[in-house]
Order: sequence, then structure tokens, then C-alpha cells
Amino acid sequence: MKAFIYKIFSIKEKDSSIKKEIIGGILTFIAMCYVLPVNAGILSAMGMSSAGVFAMTAILSFITSMIMGLVANYPVALSSGMGLNAYITYSVSLGMGFTWQQSLIILTISGIAFFVLSLTPIRKRIVEAIPRDIQAIISAAFGAFICFVGLKGSGLVVTNSDTLVSLGSFSNPGLVISLVCTLVCFGLLMTKNKLLSNLAIPLSIVLAAVAGIVTSSIMGSSVTPEMNLPSFGGRFGLSGVEDVLLFGVFSKEGYHTLGEDLLTIVKNPASYLAIFSLCFVNLFNTTATLYAIGQDAGMMDENGKFVNYKKTIIADSTGALICGPCGTSTVTPFVESSIGIECGARTGLSTVITALLFLLAAFVYPVFSIFTAGSVTAPALIAVGGMIFVNNLKQVDMKNPIIGFTAFITILFSVLTYSISNAIGFGLIFYSVMMLLAGKGKEVGKAIYIISGAFVISFILTALI
Repeated sequence: MKAFIYKIFSIKEKDSSIKKEIIGGILTFIAMCYVLPVNAGILSAMGMSSAGVFAMTAILSFITSMIMGLVANYPVALSSGMGLNAYITYSVSLGMGFTWQQSLIILTISGIAFFVLSLTPIRKRIVEAIPRDIQAIISAAFGAFICFVGLKGSGLVVTNSDTLVSLGSFSNPGLVISLVCTLVCFGLLMTKNKLLSNLAIPLSIVLAAVAGIVTSSIMGSSVTPEMNLPSFGGRFGLSGVEDVLLFGVFSKEGYHTLGEDLLTIVKNPASYLAIFSLCFVNLFNTTATLYAIGQDAGMMDENGKFVNYKKTIIADSTGALICGPCGTSTVTPFVESSIGIECGARTGLSTVITALLFLLAAFVYPVFSIFTAGSVTAPALIAVGGMIFVNNLKQVDMKNPIIGFTAFITILFSVLTYSISNAIGFGLIFYSVMMLLAGKGKEVGKAIYIISGAFVISFILTALI
């Protein structure tokens, strides 16, 4: 058996060992498992079952990570992407007025488009056609949006009729817990101890959950929903799955019809903007993550080109295809996989270990239910958003005024319009216009003009219809 495992994963050829792979897989799961309750907490905001989302997120993480481990043989685990879940909830469902069932159908359509793009040379060509600065700007704006969602969920940022937003009240214990744990998280991220730094997010979430439970116990009946404090709930097993699977048609309350939802989506021009944006953002989100960890994971050659590119994208494109019908948000590669890589993991065996742990977690929702409160998820969202923002913004050539202003507009609009799609649209439109008026129109690829034009048409149709 040992010889078979060494052979199937090429462990010796990649200078690793079964022990290193197992340890790497376990540590990667520990660093990633916060995704399960956080994703459940975010998607439940549009009316979905928290337990159902939790279970299906774990199951899809298992499926896609197994594909990556067995097919591509890379130490890269996958799960529901942070940010894409916030986009589908707050921009598509709550922002555009779609029900959660309609939002998942939109997600499914974008997933089909993404899957088709991934199986053809088109995905690679689109990525290569977009300048690296613009890719980094889009990813940075994505990070700012995630961070803002976390700040809002924690109560640190609240609505204000006079100034639109303002600082929340420090009399809210949930706000204080979020703030303290976010500070702890950022502090751990900066520590010289690599293990503590890599586990900063899950440790801060555990601290927030414990502090929240203790606070709830002390306050008792005086706890209000606005405090976003955690509480236990749910059943063991795959509870709630029928409520979210295949747009909820198997649920006890599944009275809606697929035909009516599809007709609503077709008639609403905003749905086309959402489909396009989901596909577009996922394209760069997955690519940026693979580039970030690709070198250390042995996924890239000495020229910076992906090795076994087609095998690598099978997992994330499959996740994008099936996530909507399965009742969760788009699955993407996770940069937390670098924790296992740093501990010596070099093959898909570590990813298989991580996948099996995700499958086990699918049956224990009550253990994780306390991690779905806003005060608990906030440190993770703020930290993840901050890391995405910083890591991408530093790659932007701010000495170029056109690039600098494009970054400014895109990032600002992502927060102020509470929409990544609007941010991408305005950012690309401003970039195209500035390049044309600066006499550099020929330096802009056709793909940029086509995408910018599509956004202009979409904005016009949204206003007129």
C-alpha cells in the first residue's frame, strides 16, 4: 500500500514523504476550515439554510480538492471563495433584488460559461490579454470589497442618514469583540513565527467565538440580534441539505418554479451584468491565487508557465459548474494551501487528506455553528480582504498616472457602490477613455475595449429597462 501511494503521487520524485503530506494536509484544513461557517453565515443573509450551506460547502470542498489531488497531483486545496460569496449575497441578491434561488441560478449560468471558457483556450487568452496592472487592480478592489463587508458585519461601520456611513457604537459588545480579534489577527499575521502567522485567521476566529459565547452567557436575555453574537444551533448530520440543493426544489417549502425564476432572470438586464461579473471576477481570482502559490507548489516551470495547465483548471472549473445547483458559492483554489506547502507538502496526497477532513466536517455543523455570527466572521473577512488588497496593490505601477487613477476609481467604486461588478465596469471604462485621450489607444487590447463596451451597454440597459 505504501509503495502504491508513493507511486501514484510521485512522492519520491517530488522530494517528499507520506508523513510530510499528511501533516501538510491537516494544517491546510485547519487554516481553511473557517471557510465553512463563514460561507454559511454570508449566504444565509439572503435566506438560505446555514446548516445546508455549511454541509454543501464542505462536500464541494471535498469533491474539488479530491480532483485537484488525484488528477493534477498538486498540494492545492479548494473551497468556496471569500468575496465571491459576499458578491452573490450582497450585490446580486440583496443589491439587485433577486431571491436566493434566482441568485444561485445566475451563479450556475456564470459557472457554465466559466467551465466552457476553461476547457477552451479562451480562458488563457483572456487572462493574457488583460494587462497585469489591471488584473492586480481588479483583485485589489475585490479585497477592499471583502474587507468592507467584514467591517459592516462587525458593526464597526454602520449606515448614517447624513453621511451614508459612520463608526458604530462601542457599547455594542459584538463590535468590541470584532475589533479586538481583528487586531489580534493582524498582529499574528505580522509575527516572525511562521506557524502563528499562517494560523492567524483561524486562531482569531476561535478567540472571537469564545469571547462571544462568554459575553452572551453573561448578558443573557439582554442580547439583541444587532450585536451579532454567536450561539449554538443545528443538528449533526447533513441537516438542511434538501433546503439548498438544486435551488431548494427538494425542500419542504419548495413551492417556487424553475421556469418562473428563469423568466425573471431573462427579463432583468441586471442579471446579465451579474453573470458577466461573476465569470470575470472568478477568472482573475482563481488565476491570481494559482500564480501566488504556483511556484512553491511545483505548478510552474522556470519560465513562469503553468505545468499541466489543463489538469490544474479542471478542479476549479468543475467547482464553478456545480456550486450553484449544490447550494453554495463558487469554489476556488485557496492561498492557505501554502501552509501545507511550507510544511513540506509537494503532492496531491496532502490535498486528498484535506479533502477527507472537509467531508468529515460536513456532518458536524453544530460544532461550527458558533462561527457564523457577524462578530466572529468579521476578523476573517477583514484580514482576507486586507491581504488580497495589499498583495495585489503593491504590484500596480502607481508611477503611471493612468494606471494609478484606474486603481483609484476601481477601488473607490467597489466600496461606495457596494458592487464589484460596478467597480470593474467603471474602472475599465475610465482606463479605456484615458488611454484613448492620451494617444495610447493602440496599446489597449481589443479584449479591454470589448469588455468596456459590454459594461457601457449593460449600464444603459439597466437604466432604461
